[in-house]
Amino acid sequence: MVPALRLLLAFLAIGSCIAADHIDLWPMPKSVTHGTQRLYVSKDLAMSMEGSKYSDEKAILKDAFQRMVGLLKLNHAADGANPSSYVLTGVNIAVHSTEDELNFGVDESYNLTIHTVGEPLHAHIEAQTVFGALHALQTFSQLCYFDFTSRLIELNSAPWMITDAPRFPYRGLLIDTSRHYLPLTTIKGVIDAMAYSKLNVLHWHIVDEQSFPIEIPSYPKLWNGSYSYSERYTMSDAVDIVRYAENRGVNVLAEIDVPGHALSWGVGYPTLWPSDSCKEPLDVSSNFTFTVIDGILSDFSKVFKFKFVHLGGDEVNTSCWTATPHIKEWLNDNHMNVSDAYRYFVLRTQKIAISHGYDVVNWEETFNHFGEKLDRKTVVHNWLGGDVAPKVVAAGLRCIVSNQDKWYLDHLDATWEEFYMNEPLKGIDNPEQQRLVIGGEVCMWGEQIDASDIEQTIWPRAAAAAERLWTPIEKLAEDARSATSRLSRFRCLLNQRGVAAAPLAGDGRTAPYEPGPCVRQ
Repeated sequence: MVPALRLLLAFLAIGSCIAADHIDLWPMPKSVTHGTQRLYVSKDLAMSMEGSKYSDEKAILKDAFQRMVGLLKLNHAADGANPSSYVLTGVNIAVHSTEDELNFGVDESYNLTIHTVGEPLHAHIEAQTVFGALHALQTFSQLCYFDFTSRLIELNSAPWMITDAPRFPYRGLLIDTSRHYLPLTTIKGVIDAMAYSKLNVLHWHIVDEQSFPIEIPSYPKLWNGSYSYSERYTMSDAVDIVRYAENRGVNVLAEIDVPGHALSWGVGYPTLWPSDSCKEPLDVSSNFTFTVIDGILSDFSKVFKFKFVHLGGDEVNTSCWTATPHIKEWLNDNHMNVSDAYRYFVLRTQKIAISHGYDVVNWEETFNHFGEKLDRKTVVHNWLGGDVAPKVVAAGLRCIVSNQDKWYLDHLDATWEEFYMNEPLKGIDNPEQQRLVIGGEVCMWGEQIDASDIEQTIWPRAAAAAERLWTPIEKLAEDARSATSRLSRFRCLLNQRGVAAAPLAGDGRTAPYEPGPCVRQ
């Protein structure tokens, strides 16, 4: 469809949807009811924790509340005079659990209630965990807007009663810091926008064949494979990213992609290469290779506390193994061909990761080649074929869906509508097998992005997938166009919050076609 026609259809959809209702929330909650009353948000909006068992010793809620108040003002001076009635003076948050460890599968549900009667007026958030409360604050922030006439923050259509919980426990976004280095501020900006969208796993594809930017204390020469001395991350930087993400309800999944995507490893330790003339994949015949992997995962386990670690395993060209005399001899001595050696490498690396307390994620090629040999706790990351996820769960393994034709953000011809309509459970009807699909992930591969264009390449298409992963399937729009008004509004909200989300009309990373208001782009 030509961009101009898509733009017209989008605008028509916006008009019809706004006329029908004023639920502009993204992602759409599980259950929403509302009224017609306008409330005014006090300039001195306060947080209370009456009835909460959670102590907030780490100030997770306090800091989140302060960030939210800043988002409501959008840097405007809310200096209008508070009216005498219908003033929302506070938000009470009751969290039932005392725990604040961001474990996989943590309860992220919440209830948000905003009444129009009572003195004083408060919004009420009830959640089992602090992470559900964080999502509730994000939803509350979308209900509010700065009014330029009253110069106050207003909240329309009260009373509100919202019950919400995610559809999938894993809602991921991959970033790639090997193909292009991303500054810490850029990564943190991505995490902020993930929290706005209720995505909860940052898949950090840290290293690849092009560069090795992260410090590994056990093997300090590994980051000799970085692009430059300034394009690196210390372990303290990694700790900072993990803590920043966790405080926003986002886990960090670290990846080393072995054995195939690892040429940069040999810059610091050349013996990891099969030979000086044939440098990839890693030398399967050398115990040193696995000793280094053990050191990396040992260091990772002190920083990346998420349940999972990603070990890659995709796109392994084994020709170097047969072309290198000492590896060819090792293969013969162990009665292996290159397929056997590929399996040996992956399974041995899995055992190392498991010894450090991780469950392993591998790209789908490992399943396609020797799925029956994988550790039974393996999560298979589907990216190639649309028919792979049903096979994975039928085999009793867990799966993450990232099929490249729909959820690869570097595919600029993939529109937000395609991201929205991509269903992770397609072809999976058995309820027990459906539960083995732990979620999905959109992937921002870095060959053609860096800090200058990453945000407009990710957003708003990643947000379209976020609703697919959060909202119950019966609440999802039956076709993408009927979701246009809400996503347009959310894209504009991202822009107002400093996120360079691209227009909806057009392909990924497009620019506005003509002058006009934000929601018409």
